[in-house]
Amino acid sequence: MCGRFSLTANPEDVRALFGYIEQPNFPPRYNIAPTQPIATVRQEHGQRHFALVRWGLVPAWVKDPASFTLLINARAETAAEKPSFRVSMRHHRCIVPASGFYEWRRTPDGKQPFWITPADGSLMALAGLWATWSDADGGDIDTGALLTMESNRMMSEIHHRMPVFLPPGTFDDWLDVGNVPVREAVKLLKPVPDDYLTAVPVSTRVNKVANDDADLQAAVEEQIVKPAVSKKQKPSGAGGSGQLDLF
Repeated sequence: MCGRFSLTANPEDVRALFGYIEQPNFPPRYNIAPTQPIATVRQEHGQRHFALVRWGLVPAWVKDPASFTLLINARAETAAEKPSFRVSMRHHRCIVPASGFYEWRRTPDGKQPFWITPADGSLMALAGLWATWSDADGGDIDTGALLTMESNRMMSEIHHRMPVFLPPGTFDDWLDVGNVPVREAVKLLKPVPDDYLTAVPVSTRVNKVANDDADLQAAVEEQIVKPAVSKKQKPSGAGGSGQLDLF
Protein backbone atom coordinates (compact mmCIF):
# COMPACT_ATOMS: atom_id res chain seq x y z
CA MET A 1 0.00 0.00 0.00
CA CYS A 2 0.99 3.65 0.03
CA GLY A 3 0.01 5.77 3.01
CA ARG A 4 2.36 8.77 2.76
CA PHE A 5 4.19 10.43 -0.09
CA SER A 6 5.95 13.64 -1.05
CA LEU A 7 5.87 16.19 -3.84
CA THR A 8 8.84 18.54 -3.58
CA ALA A 9 9.65 19.11 -7.25
CA ASN A 10 9.58 22.59 -8.74
CA PRO A 11 6.04 23.36 -10.06
CA GLU A 12 7.50 24.22 -13.47
CA ASP A 13 9.23 20.84 -13.68
CA VAL A 14 6.00 19.06 -12.75
CA ARG A 15 4.08 20.94 -15.42
CA ALA A 16 6.78 20.25 -18.01
CA LEU A 17 6.50 16.49 -17.47
CA PHE A 18 2.72 16.22 -17.35
CA GLY A 19 1.76 18.95 -19.80
CA TYR A 20 -1.36 20.36 -18.13
CA ILE A 21 -2.58 23.78 -19.25
CA GLU A 22 -2.85 25.39 -15.81
CA GLN A 23 0.17 27.06 -14.17
CA PRO A 24 -0.29 26.31 -10.47
CA ASN A 25 2.31 27.41 -7.95
CA PHE A 26 2.59 25.18 -4.90
CA PRO A 27 5.12 24.72 -2.10
CA PRO A 28 7.11 21.53 -1.47
CA ARG A 29 5.26 18.93 0.60
CA TYR A 30 7.35 16.36 2.46
CA ASN A 31 4.69 14.34 4.29
CA ILE A 32 1.38 14.18 2.41
CA ALA A 33 -1.16 12.10 4.37
CA PRO A 34 -4.65 10.69 3.80
CA THR A 35 -7.51 13.23 3.91
CA GLN A 36 -5.13 15.97 2.74
CA PRO A 37 -5.25 17.49 -0.77
CA ILE A 38 -3.14 15.83 -3.44
CA ALA A 39 -2.23 17.08 -6.91
CA THR A 40 -3.66 15.12 -9.83
CA VAL A 41 -3.47 15.25 -13.62
CA ARG A 42 -6.56 14.38 -15.64
CA GLN A 43 -7.68 14.77 -19.23
CA GLU A 44 -10.81 16.59 -20.35
CA HIS A 45 -11.81 17.62 -23.89
CA GLY A 46 -8.46 16.52 -25.24
CA GLN A 47 -6.36 18.59 -22.83
CA ARG A 48 -4.60 17.74 -19.58
CA HIS A 49 -5.58 19.59 -16.44
CA PHE A 50 -4.18 20.03 -12.94
CA ALA A 51 -6.68 19.45 -10.12
CA LEU A 52 -6.57 18.99 -6.36
CA VAL A 53 -8.55 16.16 -4.77
CA ARG A 54 -8.87 14.93 -1.21
CA TRP A 55 -6.86 11.77 -0.65
CA GLY A 56 -9.42 9.11 0.25
CA LEU A 57 -11.87 8.20 -2.50
CA VAL A 58 -15.60 8.46 -1.82
CA PRO A 59 -17.77 6.92 -4.57
CA ALA A 60 -20.73 8.97 -5.76
CA TRP A 61 -23.23 6.42 -4.37
CA VAL A 62 -22.07 6.80 -0.75
CA LYS A 63 -24.75 8.32 1.49
CA ASP A 64 -22.63 9.29 4.47
CA PRO A 65 -18.86 9.71 3.95
CA ALA A 66 -18.31 9.89 7.71
CA SER A 67 -19.35 6.25 8.05
CA PHE A 68 -17.56 5.08 4.88
CA THR A 69 -14.11 3.45 4.90
CA LEU A 70 -11.31 5.77 3.82
CA LEU A 71 -10.16 4.38 0.46
CA ILE A 72 -6.65 5.72 -0.02
CA ASN A 73 -5.51 2.77 -2.16
CA ALA A 74 -7.14 0.57 -4.80
CA ARG A 75 -5.76 -2.82 -5.82
CA ALA A 76 -4.86 -2.67 -9.52
CA GLU A 77 -5.73 -6.35 -9.92
CA THR A 78 -9.40 -5.88 -8.93
CA ALA A 79 -10.24 -2.17 -9.23
CA ALA A 80 -12.12 -2.67 -12.51
CA GLU A 81 -14.61 -5.01 -10.79
CA LYS A 82 -14.95 -3.53 -7.31
CA PRO A 83 -18.09 -1.38 -6.81
CA SER A 84 -16.08 1.36 -5.12
CA PHE A 85 -13.66 1.79 -8.04
CA ARG A 86 -15.12 0.42 -11.29
CA VAL A 87 -16.83 3.70 -12.34
CA SER A 88 -13.61 5.62 -11.73
CA MET A 89 -11.63 3.04 -13.71
CA ARG A 90 -13.94 3.66 -16.65
CA HIS A 91 -14.39 7.42 -16.44
CA HIS A 92 -12.07 9.02 -13.88
CA ARG A 93 -8.48 7.85 -14.29
CA CYS A 94 -5.75 10.26 -13.26
CA ILE A 95 -2.03 10.58 -12.55
CA VAL A 96 -0.63 11.67 -9.19
CA PRO A 97 2.77 13.41 -9.38
CA ALA A 98 5.17 12.45 -6.57
CA SER A 99 8.83 12.88 -5.70
CA GLY A 100 8.83 9.73 -3.57
CA PHE A 101 6.86 7.83 -0.98
CA TYR A 102 7.23 6.32 2.47
CA GLU A 103 6.70 2.74 3.50
CA TRP A 104 7.08 0.94 6.81
CA ARG A 105 8.79 -2.41 7.25
CA ARG A 106 7.23 -4.56 9.95
CA THR A 107 9.58 -6.33 12.35
CA PRO A 108 9.01 -8.26 15.58
CA ASP A 109 9.97 -5.06 17.42
CA GLY A 110 7.87 -2.54 15.52
CA LYS A 111 7.95 -0.57 12.25
CA GLN A 112 10.85 1.13 10.49
CA PRO A 113 9.98 3.87 7.95
CA PHE A 114 11.78 4.09 4.61
CA TRP A 115 11.98 6.92 2.07
CA ILE A 116 11.67 5.46 -1.43
CA THR A 117 12.48 7.28 -4.67
CA PRO A 118 13.50 6.53 -8.27
CA ALA A 119 17.20 5.67 -8.37
CA ASP A 120 17.77 8.32 -11.06
CA GLY A 121 16.04 11.07 -9.06
CA SER A 122 13.24 11.50 -11.60
CA LEU A 123 9.67 12.55 -10.82
CA MET A 124 7.15 9.76 -10.25
CA ALA A 125 3.83 9.35 -12.06
CA LEU A 126 1.52 7.31 -9.83
CA ALA A 127 -1.60 5.74 -11.33
CA GLY A 128 -4.69 7.09 -9.60
CA LEU A 129 -8.47 7.28 -9.65
CA TRP A 130 -10.81 10.09 -8.69
CA ALA A 131 -14.52 10.57 -8.04
CA THR A 132 -16.89 13.42 -7.28
CA TRP A 133 -19.12 13.12 -4.23
CA SER A 134 -22.12 15.45 -3.82
CA ASP A 135 -23.89 16.24 -0.57
CA ALA A 136 -27.61 16.81 -0.11
CA ASP A 137 -27.18 20.58 -0.53
CA GLY A 138 -25.45 20.23 -3.88
CA GLY A 139 -21.89 20.74 -2.68
CA ASP A 140 -19.26 18.72 -4.52
CA ILE A 141 -15.87 17.44 -3.48
CA ASP A 142 -13.39 15.52 -5.62
CA THR A 143 -11.62 12.64 -3.91
CA GLY A 144 -8.97 10.20 -5.05
CA ALA A 145 -7.04 6.99 -4.45
CA LEU A 146 -3.71 5.52 -5.56
CA LEU A 147 -3.50 2.21 -7.37
CA THR A 148 -1.22 -0.44 -5.88
CA MET A 149 0.11 -3.83 -6.98
CA GLU A 150 2.28 -6.67 -5.70
CA SER A 151 5.77 -5.46 -4.85
CA ASN A 152 8.72 -6.17 -7.07
CA ARG A 153 11.73 -7.93 -5.57
CA MET A 154 13.30 -4.76 -4.19
CA MET A 155 10.14 -3.48 -2.51
CA SER A 156 9.16 -6.89 -1.17
CA GLU A 157 11.97 -6.53 1.39
CA ILE A 158 9.94 -3.69 2.92
CA HIS A 159 6.27 -4.32 2.09
CA HIS A 160 4.23 -6.71 -0.05
CA ARG A 161 2.40 -3.90 -1.93
CA MET A 162 3.67 -0.86 -3.82
CA PRO A 163 2.23 2.01 -5.89
CA VAL A 164 1.73 1.57 -9.63
CA PHE A 165 4.11 3.73 -11.68
CA LEU A 166 3.29 4.96 -15.17
CA PRO A 167 6.10 5.67 -17.67
CA PRO A 168 5.60 8.81 -19.80
CA GLY A 169 4.75 6.77 -22.89
CA THR A 170 1.59 5.49 -21.18
CA PHE A 171 0.22 8.85 -19.97
CA ASP A 172 -2.04 9.47 -22.97
CA ASP A 173 -3.70 6.06 -22.93
CA TRP A 174 -4.19 6.01 -19.16
CA LEU A 175 -5.84 9.43 -19.12
CA ASP A 176 -7.93 8.96 -22.28
CA VAL A 177 -11.04 7.47 -20.68
CA GLY A 178 -13.14 8.34 -23.73
CA ASN A 179 -11.22 6.19 -26.19
CA VAL A 180 -9.23 3.70 -24.13
CA PRO A 181 -11.48 1.13 -22.41
CA VAL A 182 -10.70 -0.38 -19.04
CA ARG A 183 -9.55 -3.69 -20.49
CA GLU A 184 -6.79 -1.83 -22.35
CA ALA A 185 -6.00 0.59 -19.52
CA VAL A 186 -5.30 -2.20 -17.03
CA LYS A 187 -2.61 -3.54 -19.37
CA LEU A 188 -0.63 -0.39 -18.62
CA LEU A 189 -0.37 -1.28 -14.92
CA LYS A 190 2.89 -3.20 -14.90
CA PRO A 191 5.64 -3.76 -12.33
CA VAL A 192 8.74 -1.58 -12.56
CA PRO A 193 12.25 -3.12 -12.83
CA ASP A 194 13.89 -4.12 -9.57
CA ASP A 195 16.50 -1.37 -9.96
CA TYR A 196 13.99 1.44 -10.54
CA LEU A 197 13.68 2.39 -6.87
CA THR A 198 16.06 2.99 -4.02
CA ALA A 199 15.12 3.02 -0.33
CA VAL A 200 16.78 4.43 2.78
CA PRO A 201 15.70 4.21 6.42
CA VAL A 202 14.50 7.55 7.77
CA SER A 203 13.54 9.07 11.09
CA THR A 204 10.33 8.00 12.79
CA ARG A 205 9.42 11.71 12.81
CA VAL A 206 7.57 10.92 9.58
CA ASN A 207 5.03 9.00 11.68
CA LYS A 208 3.61 12.33 12.87
CA VAL A 209 1.57 14.10 10.18
CA ALA A 210 2.42 17.54 11.57
CA ASN A 211 6.08 17.04 10.65
CA ASP A 212 6.52 18.29 7.09
CA ASP A 213 10.14 19.22 6.39
CA ALA A 214 13.12 18.08 4.33
CA ASP A 215 14.79 16.36 7.28
CA LEU A 216 12.14 13.61 7.05
CA GLN A 217 13.94 12.29 3.97
CA ALA A 218 17.45 12.23 5.44
CA ALA A 219 18.92 8.74 5.81
CA VAL A 220 19.45 7.55 9.39
CA GLU A 221 20.39 4.41 11.23
CA GLU A 222 17.35 2.15 11.53
CA GLN A 223 15.35 3.20 14.58
CA ILE A 224 12.42 0.86 15.07
CA VAL A 225 9.65 2.08 17.34
CA LYS A 226 7.62 -0.47 19.24
CA PRO A 227 3.86 -0.06 18.81
CA ALA A 228 2.24 1.94 21.57
CA VAL A 229 -1.00 0.84 23.19
CA SER A 230 -3.15 3.85 22.48
CA LYS A 231 -6.38 4.90 20.85
CA LYS A 232 -6.08 5.06 17.06
CA GLN A 233 -6.22 8.61 15.74
CA LYS A 234 -7.38 9.80 12.38
CA PRO A 235 -4.89 11.70 10.22
CA SER A 236 -5.18 15.48 10.43
CA GLY A 237 -6.39 17.52 7.50
CA ALA A 238 -10.02 16.42 7.25
CA GLY A 239 -11.57 19.36 9.01
CA GLY A 240 -12.12 22.96 7.98
CA SER A 241 -14.16 24.42 5.18
CA GLY A 242 -13.62 21.63 2.66
CA GLN A 243 -11.46 23.91 0.50
CA LEU A 244 -8.45 22.16 -0.99
CA ASP A 245 -5.14 23.93 -0.40
CA LEU A 246 -1.61 22.59 -0.84
CA PHE A 247 -0.35 24.94 1.88
